[in-house]
Amino acid sequence: MTLHLPWIIVFLPWAGALLLAALAPRGRWPALVNLGVSGVSCGLALAVLAVPEGVQGWTRVDAVNQPLVALAGIIGLATAAFSAATVEAERFDGLRARAYHAAFQLFMGAQFLALLSDNLGVMWVAIEIATLASVLIVAVHGTPAAIEAAWKFFLLCGIGIALALFGTILLYLAAQPLVGQGDPGLSWGALRAVAQQCDPGILSLAFIFLVVGYGTKAGLVPLHAWLPDAEAEGPLPITAVLSGLLLNAALVAVLRAKAIVGLNPGALEPGPLLVGFGLASLLLASLALWRRRDARRLFAWSSIEHMGLSAIAFGLGANLAGMLHLMGHSLVKSAVFFGIGAAAQIKGSQKISDIGGLAASHPALGWGLALGIAGLAGLPPFSLFVSEFRLVVAAAAMQPWLVLSIGIGLLLAGTALVRALQALCLGPPTPDAPVPGAFTLPGGLWWATGPAWALLALSMLLGFALPAWFTALLGDATRLLG
Repeated sequence: MTLHLPWIIVFLPWAGALLLAALAPRGRWPALVNLGVSGVSCGLALAVLAVPEGVQGWTRVDAVNQPLVALAGIIGLATAAFSAATVEAERFDGLRARAYHAAFQLFMGAQFLALLSDNLGVMWVAIEIATLASVLIVAVHGTPAAIEAAWKFFLLCGIGIALALFGTILLYLAAQPLVGQGDPGLSWGALRAVAQQCDPGILSLAFIFLVVGYGTKAGLVPLHAWLPDAEAEGPLPITAVLSGLLLNAALVAVLRAKAIVGLNPGALEPGPLLVGFGLASLLLASLALWRRRDARRLFAWSSIEHMGLSAIAFGLGANLAGMLHLMGHSLVKSAVFFGIGAAAQIKGSQKISDIGGLAASHPALGWGLALGIAGLAGLPPFSLFVSEFRLVVAAAAMQPWLVLSIGIGLLLAGTALVRALQALCLGPPTPDAPVPGAFTLPGGLWWATGPAWALLALSMLLGFALPAWFTALLGDATRLLG
């Protein structure tokens, strides 16, 4: 049997996980193997952009997942590069080093599978595997704070994944009289084809469970509390893949369900429910950003804000704005977390009060971080400015009452982030207290600043210089999502 590209993309990281679990953690070899596997995975993920759309068994290649798979490959490679430079300072023993690297590749394979799945049951399994791998990475230090964060992550996301499973079963039951038993009842394509004839009550109930369940993993209020703890207490690189990748996969699962339920005229309108969760997330996060003293917690709350904005965009049907926002947030947030991680290892602390004047003391790092924070605040020339502008325009055209609420959230969040930019990057430098083992690879700090600047450059291109073929691809994605 021929092994198609989507399955190769999934199984390569998993094979890498087995290798890394077996590899003796001597010197830099595990980090370099992790980087090599991520590099090959990135190349394969980019190749998906050239694969014709179609379904192969449990996998689907379409305009929705092609850009997100490519994005996952890029961020995975950038994170592996950052990890190679910082992992020595994490002070893992042999067992923890194996667990960390193996769990990273296990997460990446599951992330690819979640995005490429046509079968909603397989997607559920993939997101659960990614969650368990993330919990392991968050807990890998074994400190009381890390264990508490991992436990909260496991409990809240466990509740979410249970609700999502029940919603998936309800979707299957709604389609079973029309498509019969077996895999077709969980195929996204098959469910879309029969959605108009399904029982609208079952579809409505299924979507409620799915949006609450997967919304938990997407960091949407009210089951969002795991995210700030997980991103503040886990190893530095985990913050990039949690905010940049896991949240996206969970929201894509919601969008796949929305595209099914939205085709049934008698079912609950999925848009207003997404807008409600998104607006609550935006407003709560925009207020919480003003009270953070820990830099990683601050930007974790920023992730909640931006996932809320994405949910509002998709709920309004502004799918192009939503896709641009998901991708732009992943790129800029990962770059910011690389900058914060590097600063934390240079200053010996991740408290905002202990990190200051980076633009003066470490110009490449400081100005890169400043640009990234400005991008998160919605300032040009980054893609989040374009997506937020498109969102406000769409809200003004479809639901004018939303404009004031969105505007207040954007203003509060943007001002809080600019305030953080001034504290972290400008003013007099704070004393350095380097963590032993940080940036000992040849090239030193370049391993953090290089990937961060590359991701920022991609975000600029995404906002203002998209190739025509990529614009057409995103247009196809917006039509598929309904």
